Amino acid sequence: MTVRVALAAVVVGLVLGLIGAAMKLSGSRTARAVAGGYTTIIRGVPELLLLLILFFGGTMALQKIFELLGHDEYVEVSAFGAGVATLGFVFGAYATEVFRGAILAVPPGQIDAARAVGMGRLLTFRRILLPQVWRFALPGLGNLWMVLLKDTALISVIGLDEIMRKATIASGATREPFTFYAAAALIFLGLTIVSMAALQYAENRAGRGFGKL
Repeated sequence: MTVRVALAAVVVGLVLGLIGAAMKLSGSRTARAVAGGYTTIIRGVPELLLLLILFFGGTMALQKIFELLGHDEYVEVSAFGAGVATLGFVFGAYATEVFRGAILAVPPGQIDAARAVGMGRLLTFRRILLPQVWRFALPGLGNLWMVLLKDTALISVIGLDEIMRKATIASGATREPFTFYAAAALIFLGLTIVSMAALQYAENRAGRGFGKL
């Protein structure tokens, strides 16, 4: 469950990060203001508070909507959905700045050259910009992934059965908190080590043919 939440949140965060970076670099003042507001709010509010607002506030909003539609049954935001959305929003806010820096690191002359030979915007993005942005952004995104993986522990407060929730239940039932919390720490450490190896491989593969950053 921990890995599922983290992977789903990364997908959400990468999409939001790319959109946010594009908006921050756009010529539209409104787009830049919206992206700036998103990153400022998300980075300025604690993740736990965002999670609680999304879970309980989202449930209240859904309840009101259903009441307006004439339905009186109880509905609520799922713990999995609230966790993925919260972590995805947070990852996306930080990834926006990572992608923005990576895009700015690509020499503008290459974009001009691509347009000069007749490449459209989409082809230029896919063939020229994206491979280099990915290479520049990977180290920063890797650090964000490590933080995200550990932040999944916050979702235990809304009842999702991930590592910390299981450790808390087991420690309460057996009265051996050190054993189970230490086991949870080792599991997180193992996930981190595996992630570091995967990220190192991805960075090496993306950097083939280039010098070290």
